[in-house]
Order: sequence, then structure tokens, then C-alpha cells
Amino acid sequence: MIKIENITIAGGGTLGSQIAWQSAFMGFNVVVYDAFDKGLEASRSFHKQYAELFRKSRGATKEEIEQTLSRLSYSTNLTEALKDADLLSESIPEDIEIKKSFYKELAKVAPEKTIFTTNSSTTLPSNYASYTGRPEKFLALHFANGIWDTNIGEVMGHAGTDPKIFDRVVKFASEIGMIPIPIHKEQNGYILNSLLVPLLSAAQDLFFTGVSDFESIDKTWMISMGTRMGPFGILDMVGLQTAYNISMLWGERLEDKSRLERAAIIKSDFIDKGKMGVSSGEGFYKYPNPSYADPDFLK
Repeated sequence: MIKIENITIAGGGTLGSQIAWQSAFMGFNVVVYDAFDKGLEASRSFHKQYAELFRKSRGATKEEIEQTLSRLSYSTNLTEALKDADLLSESIPEDIEIKKSFYKELAKVAPEKTIFTTNSSTTLPSNYASYTGRPEKFLALHFANGIWDTNIGEVMGHAGTDPKIFDRVVKFASEIGMIPIPIHKEQNGYILNSLLVPLLSAAQDLFFTGVSDFESIDKTWMISMGTRMGPFGILDMVGLQTAYNISMLWGERLEDKSRLERAAIIKSDFIDKGKMGVSSGEGFYKYPNPSYADPDFLK
């Protein structure tokens, strides 16, 4: 079997930091790479939060937390971060040109053995395969935000992915505590986002066109479907930067003026004001105690 012991996570944001923590907690050695020191500082801060979360809410022992932290390291040097990597998980910004450029750099410095995986939510492995220098060892391994609760790992290759690599990544997803979801044909949005993105888009349409306020939209969904949060709570968890990127991506791709206008509002009313979602303490709701979590919210 192909050995996977050392993991490099590219991108110290919310999801990259979660993947890093989960992998380290499950016994893998993990290097978090980010091009900027502030990205690594954010990742370290996330890991302190996750340590407390696992201790308080998931029954992790002090020894387990200490061992997890000991398996985590951080670097802004891409060559150094990749030198021992058996598998790379990429969670950099959801921008095709940025990702293409990044994979060109990876191809120059990564060991031959390294399997490349992308955690991209809205693009396809075939968008980048030719830039990786190892298309047969490249595929998607996609996680949902809050990966220890929404513990699925969607595995999606492209036409040139080696079936043995695909199967090994499916097994790896299981090894880090995920339920593997093999996807046998490239699909924009995998399974989860093929279902979720239309919901979030419809909710934003209702809000940004003035049909209703975001709390009423969330209440409607939560009451009707019995969920613990609505689409705007989910948007805060996903992050407003990602919401902006997705609106821009599809607005430009489809030449959809309404999506581009929505992106502009997200930027001016949220991102430019530092309201990035859960990660910044405010998005549509304020954190750590959003109103939708109040027992009286649905009354």
C-alpha cells in the first residue's frame, strides 16, 4: 500500500486548519503552509480553539491534545513544507488563476512521491491537472466546514487520475475519521455543494433583493427542515470571502449581472467592514453567541 504518514496543508484558513488539526489528531505528521506569516498566525489561533473544543466537547484527554499539537508544524517556505510530504491538501483561495499558479510552483518543488489533492469547493480537478506535473497523482479530497461533525470526505478524480491513487485517498479519508464519499464522475460542487450551493444562492436572492430579512429566511428553513442553523448561519460558517468568490466566479462564467451585483454588495457591506463570518466574530450574525442558537430564536 502507498505510504501516507506526512501531510502538508496548503492554506492556513478555517478549513485548511481544520484538516490539519483532524489529521494530526488522528496520528499524522502535519505541516501547515501559508504564503504569509499572518496566515500561519491565524492557523495557530484556530488550533488553540480546536484544542479547547476537543477537550470540552469531544472528550479528548490532555495527552491527546499535547500529542496532536506536537505533530503540527508551520512554514512559509513551500520547499521546506513539502520536503517529506506523502500527501498535499490544498485549501488556498477559490480562484482558478491563483490555483493554477500555485500548482505550477508545487510541480517544481514537491517530491515525486507526493499525492496532490484539492479541497476546492466549486472547481474541478481537470481545471488544474495539466499544471500539477503529476496528473495521475492529482484529485480532489473535499471536506465540509466543521469536518469533525460533518465528517464526509468527498473523493473525486479526473480522467487521468490513477485508480490506485483514487483508492488510496479514499482509504486516507477513512484514516482521518471521515466517511469517504467516492464520486465516479467529475461534478461541479461534488454531492454536498451540488445540493448546498443552490440553497445558499436562493437564500441570498431572497435577502439581497429585499424579499425578506436574513433571520426570517433562516427561521423558515430551520423550522421547516428541523436544522440547527439556516442558510445565513451556514454562510457565516463557510465565510463571506468564499461566498464572494463563488458569486464572482459564476457571475463572470455565466455573465450573470445579478450574481456580480451580489458579489459587490457582499464586498462592500461585509468584507470591507471586516465581517468575514464566524472566523472574524461577525458576518450576518455575531459570534460566539449567534442569535440563531438562542432557544427563543424560533419562537
